[in-house]
Amino acid sequence: MILRFYLVGCVLLPLASTQTSVKFLVLVEEQQKKVPPMYAEGLSTAQKDNSELTLNEETIYINREKEEEAFERVCDQIKKGVTVILDLTWTGWGRCRLLSESTGVPYIRADATIGGFVQVIDAYLSERKSTDAALIFQNEEELDQALYYLIGNSIIRVIVLDGLPGNATDKLLAMRPVPSYFVIFADTENVIKLFKRAQEGKIVTRNERWNLVFTDFMYDDFQKNSIGSILVSMLTLSKDVCCRLLGADKGCSCPPKFQILPTYMKEVMMFLSDLLVEMKKGGSDLTIPTKDWGDCQNIDAKTADNTTRDKFYDTMSQVLEQHNALGFNQSRWLLYYHNDMEISIANSSYEDRLAKWTMDEGLTLKPNLTLAPTKRFFRVGTAEAIPWSYMKRDPKTNEILKDADGNDVWEGYCIDLLKRLSELMKFDYEIVPPANGEFGKRYPNGTWDGMVGDLAMGETDMVIAPLTMTSEREEVIDFVAPYFDQSGISIVIRKPVRKTSLFKFMTVLRLEVWLSIVGALTVTGIMIWILDKYSPYSAQNNKGLYPYPCREFTLKESFWFALTSFTPQGGGEAPKALSGRTLVAAYWLFVVLMLATFTANLAAFLTVERMKSPVASLEQLARQSRINYTVVNNSDTHEYFNNMKNAEDVLYNVWKDITLNSSSDQSKYRVWDYPIKEQYGHILQAIMQTGPVENASIGFQKVIDQEEGKFAFIHDAAQIRYEVSRNCNLTEVGEMFAEQPYAIAVQQGSHLQEEISRKILDLQKDRYFETLSGKYWNSSAKGDCPNNDDSEGITLESLGGVFIATLFGLALAMITLAGEIFYYKRKKMTTVSAPQPPIEQPKKQITIGKEFRPVMDKTMPRVSYISVFPRNQLY
Repeated sequence: MILRFYLVGCVLLPLASTQTSVKFLVLVEEQQKKVPPMYAEGLSTAQKDNSELTLNEETIYINREKEEEAFERVCDQIKKGVTVILDLTWTGWGRCRLLSESTGVPYIRADATIGGFVQVIDAYLSERKSTDAALIFQNEEELDQALYYLIGNSIIRVIVLDGLPGNATDKLLAMRPVPSYFVIFADTENVIKLFKRAQEGKIVTRNERWNLVFTDFMYDDFQKNSIGSILVSMLTLSKDVCCRLLGADKGCSCPPKFQILPTYMKEVMMFLSDLLVEMKKGGSDLTIPTKDWGDCQNIDAKTADNTTRDKFYDTMSQVLEQHNALGFNQSRWLLYYHNDMEISIANSSYEDRLAKWTMDEGLTLKPNLTLAPTKRFFRVGTAEAIPWSYMKRDPKTNEILKDADGNDVWEGYCIDLLKRLSELMKFDYEIVPPANGEFGKRYPNGTWDGMVGDLAMGETDMVIAPLTMTSEREEVIDFVAPYFDQSGISIVIRKPVRKTSLFKFMTVLRLEVWLSIVGALTVTGIMIWILDKYSPYSAQNNKGLYPYPCREFTLKESFWFALTSFTPQGGGEAPKALSGRTLVAAYWLFVVLMLATFTANLAAFLTVERMKSPVASLEQLARQSRINYTVVNNSDTHEYFNNMKNAEDVLYNVWKDITLNSSSDQSKYRVWDYPIKEQYGHILQAIMQTGPVENASIGFQKVIDQEEGKFAFIHDAAQIRYEVSRNCNLTEVGEMFAEQPYAIAVQQGSHLQEEISRKILDLQKDRYFETLSGKYWNSSAKGDCPNNDDSEGITLESLGGVFIATLFGLALAMITLAGEIFYYKRKKMTTVSAPQPPIEQPKKQITIGKEFRPVMDKTMPRVSYISVFPRNQLY
């Protein structure tokens, strides 16, 4: 829309050649097509009421682009003779007023614009400490009228719109910065239409931001239930204004479709005619002497006869008492009507009067009421980055949750910080994620996308996200004091999934070792049997030396001895022969060493398995090729590796220039080896081969999917620690590197930079950030992990085979018992069926004294089974 500024003319009332004839010179703007018929009708009414005067008028339409031409026409009319200059222009023509002072012609200005309503809203918004507003008018003419007032009188930054045609609501939504207030100037019918269109365009979203200015008296037709729950300010004309303009008593009934401007124009013309009549009664000559002033540009004000002009202004106060609907502002030479207005705030279920406006007293607040400044409103940029800022989702459906207004629900470290800052700085906000969801990338032409680009272009007012402070970004945006200075880049991998086996303890020794142990046990058992059978000094071959019962090492007993020697209980009674004992001693030494070796290796094996990590640093990750790794595309981490690779290239070229230069002065540097490892070039190449991921969630999922731990993700250390604290399968390896602080970003030169920095320092002093870190990092799920550190015990899965072997032995023993019982009963039945030998009578026993001794068979050899050890010991 092209705004055109026009000068609206002064109205001059030409004076007739007789004393009873007056002439008004009326100056209007070319756009004021409706005004001339209005004052012409008022002039006709005044003529009927005041027959003593002959009222004439001369209208000059003024185009501000041709002001000199219009001024010459005004001069020509004054030379012909006029009584009053009536200025109906939108702003008043100061040049015409100065001309009246030089010629002695009275000058009066009547406000036939919407400026009075704009003046009221200007005072109201100023009281609320507003700095900007979007003004919406029902037509272009009223828009132009308001512009002249705003340019000359208002200090509020405004955006003006001619209604809300087409996609105007979309333009308002996209406007940056977002206006603090919205104002609709219209009659009731158009207020309803425009406000409904704004609601449909989803612009009406915040309390006390919208102001409805009703320019007629039909505002009772506005249904407050259409407002909804949003509080809206309503500015309405007092009914007394209508009564005064009609000349009726206070509390009259205002006619339907009552129009203010025609009635006001009529009242102005009636007032001027009454004023001239009063002057005539006082003996004033209403005829301005006609002089040959020559060029109007060079008229000397000192030569003017101001008698009639002074009498005109002196009589004005007397006549105004009869026209109480009008008032006069001497400083602006303005004849106005008293547009008293009521200001209230309301929604569909609430209404309260806040203030009153009068031309005499200005804005008067309700007693004991202070209009608090409406909270500022900022658009805050952020992007999804767990745990900093992320959209809350339904755990079952994974759908993004919405609040009562239909907006996405955000949560996280940065969101909590944003809420805290909004409380401290008293502002409302809207979270605006970037269109591509990224932090920002710089293009060769110097432009940015993502959050940085939105902030630099004014789409957002600030960015609260895990945004690192870099010199490249500081070229287009400003950073405040850091709020998090312990972050950097780290590496995360998955803990390898251990292969569970009930006989895991058997894997401590290889199969050939176990077979060798079995072979040694078998050979030892056989050798013990052979040695005990053929040695002349064994117990079974030397019964005279060992008259007491001794262990007989049969083949079965030999194997049992060899097997039980592996237990802490020991093998039992050893062979008596020296050869057998030598073999047993050697075998026992073998058993001790083998048990010690197994025990030590089992503990070491299980410990090393828990502590095993494929890589321990970025250098190790770069040197190996078994584990693939990646980063988030266009992230700070990706940019870091790009910068480091470029630095390596630059340093290589510098080194090459120094060491390979043919000059004699620099040839001595050829002894240097290349001082920089090209690891970042290899790392970046490996990342590109694997392929950067679109976001961190994909990167973490890739790590989790690799159960063997053969994939690593290089990302922000704080986010990695958050994920590790909530996923038992992830582990952080190596030390954090490339440490950089996080800070809030604002537009360059923004007044918010210093204010936010002070609040950040206050929060640091109150240890708020420590509390916030504890909320998102210390309250982890590590306690739910089955094995959450390296001091875990040996699991049942590792040694379950021992229990199975024991149970197997128990089952085998029970089966053997059943076999033994079966075999015994079968053998007994066989024995009973065979013929029994005759039973010999027991021999007679001889009892001597209190003791008895069996009568021994004289024929049987007498062998003593009582031995006393040592033999030389007397008892």
